[in-house]
Amino acid sequence: MTDENKTGDEKKPNPLREIVQPFIDVVHAPRALWGVNVSYLLEGFCYFGVIGYLAMYFNNYVGLTDTQAGPMVGVLTWGITLSMFFFGGRADKWGVRTALIAAMCLMIVGRVILASGPFLELAGGMWSPLFFMSLVALLFVILGYGMYQPAAYAAIRQFTTPKTAGMGYAMLYALMNLGGWLPTWFTPIRKAVGISGAYWVYVGFTVLGTILLIAILSRKTVERAIAEARAAGGKTDEKTEAKTEQPKEPFSLLAWLKNHPLADKKFAFFIFALIPVQTLFAHNWLTLPMYVERAYRGTWIGDHFEAATNFNPILIFILVPMVAAITQKRKVYNMMIAGTAVMAAPTFLLAIGPSFSTLLGYLVLMTVGEAMWQPRFLQYAAEIAPEGRTGAYMGVAQFPWFLTKVITSLYSGWFLANYCPKGGTTHTETMWLIYGCIAMCSTVLLILARGWLGKDFKTKAA
Repeated sequence: MTDENKTGDEKKPNPLREIVQPFIDVVHAPRALWGVNVSYLLEGFCYFGVIGYLAMYFNNYVGLTDTQAGPMVGVLTWGITLSMFFFGGRADKWGVRTALIAAMCLMIVGRVILASGPFLELAGGMWSPLFFMSLVALLFVILGYGMYQPAAYAAIRQFTTPKTAGMGYAMLYALMNLGGWLPTWFTPIRKAVGISGAYWVYVGFTVLGTILLIAILSRKTVERAIAEARAAGGKTDEKTEAKTEQPKEPFSLLAWLKNHPLADKKFAFFIFALIPVQTLFAHNWLTLPMYVERAYRGTWIGDHFEAATNFNPILIFILVPMVAAITQKRKVYNMMIAGTAVMAAPTFLLAIGPSFSTLLGYLVLMTVGEAMWQPRFLQYAAEIAPEGRTGAYMGVAQFPWFLTKVITSLYSGWFLANYCPKGGTTHTETMWLIYGCIAMCSTVLLILARGWLGKDFKTKAA
């Protein structure tokens, strides 16, 4: 984030300025960026709001056990990642406006089906009509979001110049985190109308976001924004550039495997070594909502579990620029070790037992650790990549995150059922002790590989 905002004069990062600047930029942003950013803010609000209740939805309405509900939440999260792989290029073929509108319409259909299921009084349980109806709903959302996020980033690229691109991406990042924090205030609505009723409210916000997108991001606005960006930035027609490419050599599977980024042993070890600590990201929606509601039952925090489960985005929004400014002179590999350790270690606080202080300590310290290492992750992928293959390495670097979503969703429900059951006696200390040990494996692997892997990190964190 901070790397994108650096300018030619190499100004020293100012944490406060970097927090406030995206919102200043929003006010002065051209109409086209307003269209994308308003939509992205509302969609971030709806996405994180829906996923925070999803496991409970499958528990309460579909009649699934915790062990069955976890993989269903995983279907949505890893399904979106997979969908981006196959449908992320729609914006290139259809144009960003058409792709964004189509994506929003698919998500409206999916959320309408999800919200209406409990009102139809269909039979519940695994493989029941309501189960399949919910699965169809998730499929629509998966297809929509698989097009939506890549199209939003493609829009920023098209509507900005090289000088203003950093501002554009910074706005998108800031508004995404702000949107992810807004469900914190959804407790009164959830208590008044239940989770299914709350989903109807999110349907309304999705429709509102679509209407605003269509109204603000008109065809003329898109054409004008692209023309102005090209004129200001000296961009040429990408299709014209494509014609000058050299003829491709015949495809060879052996050569492809040999030159694949995962054939680089150091690169493969590094990105897969981060899977254990990345499981904590997945637990934010797979475990944390049910844990807080059940382990803190009868307390204010238990009744308002949204406050805990949506605390991470606003902290990330505040902490990333601060941590970047403080650690700008640190080496990337050292930041990776320290960051994964700081992120994983607070999990052991929850192993002490449920209390407000341990929960707050976990949320704050875990997010500090995330802010220390996550922004450096893709920096490493770019740094270790051979000349001309940066894009390929950065793309493959996301593959372990897909695996993390799949793997974590397969066991999170079992742990909830056995250590934090609904309506039963909880033994959450053991659950978080195991999760902490899993997360710490990343730090241990990075420390053990320092002599072999660390020498490839030449640059500092900033």
